Order: sequence, then C-alpha cells, then structure tokens
Amino acid sequence: MASTSFFHIFPHLKPSPSYNLSNSPKLSHSSKKTVIKCSSQPQQSQSQSQLPQTTELEEGQENSPIQIRSKAQLVREKKPSDLAKTEPPNFEIGWKRTKKLPLEKKKGYMIMDFLDKLEGLMSRQYGTTELLAKAGGIVAERVREEAEILRNKGEVDDRLVVELFRVLKLMEMELEMVKAAKKEETLNERLEQAKARCRQAILVADSF
Repeated sequence: MASTSFFHIFPHLKPSPSYNLSNSPKLSHSSKKTVIKCSSQPQQSQSQSQLPQTTELEEGQENSPIQIRSKAQLVREKKPSDLAKTEPPNFEIGWKRTKKLPLEKKKGYMIMDFLDKLEGLMSRQYGTTELLAKAGGIVAERVREEAEILRNKGEVDDRLVVELFRVLKLMEMELEMVKAAKKEETLNERLEQAKARCRQAILVADSF
C-alpha cells in the first residue's frame, strides 16, 4: 500500500508496464568484457625513464675512450695499405722498354746538326748560287771552331779532326764551282757533289 501511495504521489516515477525484470536478459560471465583504460602518459614516462638524458650521453662520450666520428673523417684518416703491387715479367709489359736507349748525345752532335741543315738548304732552291756558297762557307767555319774546341779538350783524336777539315775544304770547293757554273747541267752536277761532301763530313763527325 505504501508503494502504491508513493506512485500516486510521484506518478512520473511509476515503472512502465512493458518493463519486466523477469524478461531482462541475464548476463553471463562470458559476455562480460573488461574495459582497460589506455593512457599514453605512463608509457611515455617509462620510455623517458629508460632513455638516458642527452647530458649523460655527452658526458659519457667525452669520458669514454671510443669516439664517434663522421664518415668524412674516416675517409680522410684512411691509411694506405702497405701492400705494393709487384711488376709483371718483361713479356707482360707493353708500355715499358726492355732495351735501354742511349740518351747521351754524341760528341760531334753539334757539328752534325750544322751540316745536316746545310744539306737540307742545298736540296731546296735557295736564292742565288752566290748566297748558297756564302752560307756554305759560314757553316764550314763554324764547324771548324767546334772541332777545335773538342780537340783542345782532348775528347777527339787529331786524325779525325784533320779528316773533317779536309772534307770541309772539298765541300767549299764544290760550292765555289756551283757559284761559277753557267750551264744548268754543270750546276746540278756540282750541287750533287757538294751535298755528297756534306754527307761525308757528317759521317766523320759521327765517328767522334
């Protein structure tokens, strides 16, 4: 009676007729779900507690004997290996000469150079015959001076110097005949003879 009077006083609290406690589903133990509240704050605090502080890392790097170096420093400080590659046998060398070439110049190389240039001048058409004879005389005089220097130093035998002077005199005579020649045939013949004397003087200077 008390309950009915209570609902009469408070009609809005009266239960609906469709609601029945007997019809309500019973929750089994298997249907119960445990709810776990997730929060990132404790995990972050744990990770922060596990990682050392930056100041501790810097102090550890300064105190530890192992230093962390960059890749550029490692490349610069890379030492060359002490292993040296041995040379292959001679038959495998293509760029290296197996026979040594004499690099020392001969004693009469300067005389040979003067006479070789004079012979090349005779082979070309050089002005007039008078100019050619004059050039031949100048070259012969310069060759004599060089031969005298070598003989005074004792580097050349006197007989070779005398032979060179004889051939030079014959060459000058042939050049004088070239200058005096009137016919073309005589000119060519005397010119070839003068070139032959010049080549002979080169051979004598080569034997110094």
